[in-house]
Amino acid sequence: MTFLGGQHSVQYGTTTIDYELTFSERKTLAIHVYPDGSVVVDAPLGSTLEAVEAKVKKRGGWIFRQQRQFETYTQPNPLPRQYVSGESYHYLGRQYRLKVVTNEIERVRLSRGYLTVSVVDVSDTGYIEKLVMAWYRHQAKRVFDERLKVCYPSVEALGIPYPPLSIRQMKSRWGSCTAAGGVILNLTLIQMPKDLIDYVVIHELCHLKEHNHSPAFYALLERVLPDWEERRKQLNQIGLR
Repeated sequence: MTFLGGQHSVQYGTTTIDYELTFSERKTLAIHVYPDGSVVVDAPLGSTLEAVEAKVKKRGGWIFRQQRQFETYTQPNPLPRQYVSGESYHYLGRQYRLKVVTNEIERVRLSRGYLTVSVVDVSDTGYIEKLVMAWYRHQAKRVFDERLKVCYPSVEALGIPYPPLSIRQMKSRWGSCTAAGGVILNLTLIQMPKDLIDYVVIHELCHLKEHNHSPAFYALLERVLPDWEERRKQLNQIGLR
């Protein structure tokens, strides 16, 4: 029997391991431990809960070692960033630690709780910053396009044309819309969970129908996204990083 994903737990000795279970089209099961101590298990479609639990128990020692290692890190570095190993970065609601390594092939990738930057010269922090920001912008373009496609059907019946999307670095706003009917999203929004990104997207889509924060606008937002107030509260509590 195949079980749905979600929050699960398994007993490992005298300790309980809590983990989030997700399924995807992959051949092998992967376990991820993040800097905040959370555990995510990505299992192949069709996996049983019994098989997943057995794998988590088998890797229990490794999971605890990873959690202890992350606990030894200092608190997130204050701005301005130095772009050196150990700094804290966020992507889609999860925290990652920056790891800068020497490699002839320059690239940025996420792996096992780290945002790993491979560069020829690890001392060139200005260039490392450019690589990290280019990676964020690339991911933002991909994710924001995806979320707009997901959110647009909720307002399509209002007669709103599918808007062009652009990305900017903004100091005080998560998003805005243009007089020409476009949507602008803050690059920093890529650090937030997808449900909060969706809130900003839908907020701006509603503004293409109701152009100010009038009672009509909030009535529309309530109809399209009934839990918008809770999502806005979460976003405001996080704040712009």
